[in-house]
Amino acid sequence: MNAVGIIALIVVIVAVIKMLVLLVNPKSWMNMAKKLVVNPVSRIIALILAGVVLYYLRIGGITIVQIFAVIAFLGLIIFVGLAPHIDSLIKKYEKQIKTGRMWKENWLYILIWLVLLIWAVKEMFF
Repeated sequence: MNAVGIIALIVVIVAVIKMLVLLVNPKSWMNMAKKLVVNPVSRIIALILAGVVLYYLRIGGITIVQIFAVIAFLGLIIFVGLAPHIDSLIKKYEKQIKTGRMWKENWLYILIWLVLLIWAVKEMFF
């Protein structure tokens, strides 16, 4: 199994564990998720892991264009899951816009997306 297969296997294992825990004790999964997401160290680790995954996807022969196609697929699946809960997210972002903090609070995320978008456009058209 190559690196891309190992990444996929990790996703499958974590997803199966998540589904089983949600079936047996959903509150325990939510408590763990809350602790993980609010911890700033978790974001740093996630960013590092995202870089590692991107690196292994690229050396595995997957192009940034193919990655963006997968992002489109996942975006649509996430849309289906988040749609019923979007009101709370919209309120959060409306508050950030109103207070002028949206760019300040999301600069790293936006920067990452800009770099990836430029990379994808460059690969597609240049």
